[in-house]
Amino acid sequence: MTGALVVLTLPATDLRLALPDNGSAPHASTERRAHDTISDKFGPGFNGPLLVLTGAENGTRAASSRADAQVVRKLRTLRDVQAVLPPQPTSDPARHVITVLPASGPDSVRTGRLVSDIRETGAGIREATGATLSVTGTTAVDIDVSNRLSDSLLPFVAIVVGLSLILLMTVFRSLVIPVKAAVGFLLSVGASLGLVVAVFQWGWLADILGVPHSGPVVSFLPIILIGVLFGLAMDYEVFLVSGMREERAHTGRARQSVVDGARHNVRVVTAAALIMFTVFTGFFPLDDSLIKPIAFALAVGVAVDAFAVRMTLVPAVLALAGRGAWWLPAWLDRILPDLDVEGAGLRKAAPADHKEPQPVS
Repeated sequence: MTGALVVLTLPATDLRLALPDNGSAPHASTERRAHDTISDKFGPGFNGPLLVLTGAENGTRAASSRADAQVVRKLRTLRDVQAVLPPQPTSDPARHVITVLPASGPDSVRTGRLVSDIRETGAGIREATGATLSVTGTTAVDIDVSNRLSDSLLPFVAIVVGLSLILLMTVFRSLVIPVKAAVGFLLSVGASLGLVVAVFQWGWLADILGVPHSGPVVSFLPIILIGVLFGLAMDYEVFLVSGMREERAHTGRARQSVVDGARHNVRVVTAAALIMFTVFTGFFPLDDSLIKPIAFALAVGVAVDAFAVRMTLVPAVLALAGRGAWWLPAWLDRILPDLDVEGAGLRKAAPADHKEPQPVS
C-alpha cells in the first residue's frame, strides 16, 4: 500500500502552478473560442500581454523619450518576445507604458521566464539611462501570485505538520503515532497532487473525465488541499487512535487494543469519509476551471487518506509496533503537558483515595 501511494505521488514532482485564463474555459464557451481564435490568428502571446511602465528620473519629456527608445530596443532583444509596441503616454509626461507581446501563452513557463528577464534587465537600463522599469498587467500579476503561493507551500506544510506532531504527541503520549500520522498525511497529499498533475496537467484521461484543457494546476489548489485534508485526516486519526488507546488503557494489551479500537470506530470513520467524498465529487461535473480540479483533488484526497491510510496503514503500523507504538522518551514525557484525555490518572489514583463505606448507626 505504501509503495502504491509513493508511485501515485511521483507525478507531483512535476507540479506547475498558474491561475486559469480563458484557455481553460469549456470549448463551447465564447471566451474559449475567442481565446483560441486569437492564438491561432495572432499568436498565443496576444492573450497575455505584459505592460512595462517606464519613467525618467529627471522627469523631462525629452529624457523620457530617449530612455523609452533604449528600453524598447533592449526589450526586443530578449528571448521569447514576439513584439514590442510603441510607448504610450500617461497622465505623467515622464512616464510611459510599453506593451510587450510574448511568443508564448500566459500560462507558459517561457512567459514566466520572460517576466523575470525583463525585471532583471531593469537594473541595467537604470544604470545606463536613469530610467526605472516595472512590469505589470494581468499576466505578470498572475505569475507573481502563483510564484508566491508556490514558495509558501513548504513553510506551510512544515508548520502544519510540526504543530500536528506536537499536539498528537501530547494527547497520545507516543512518538510513533504522531510520526506515522504525519507521514500518512504527506502520502495522502502527495498521491492527490500526483493524480491532479496526471489528469489536469499531463492530460491523462482528460477526455473521459471531461477536462477541457490540460495545463498548469490552479495555483491555490495545493493550499486548499493541504488545509482541508489536514483537518479531515487528523479527525479520522484522533477518532481511530483514541479508541485504540482507550482499549489499551483498560486492558493493557497493545495488539488486541488495536483490533478492538479499530472495530469499534471504523464504521463511523467510513461514514464520515463517504459523506465528504460524495460532497466533493458532486462539484466535479461542473465545467469550471477553478472548481473542477479542486473538487477532484479533495475527493481523491479524502478517499486515499480515509481508506488507504487511516483504515489500512494506521492499524497495520500500530499492530506491528506493539507496545513500542505507545512509547515516549522519559525526557520528552516530562516536557510535554499531560492532557490525560482518557482519564488514566483518575483510575491510578482511585485505589489510594478509595475508602470503605462506614455502617450507618
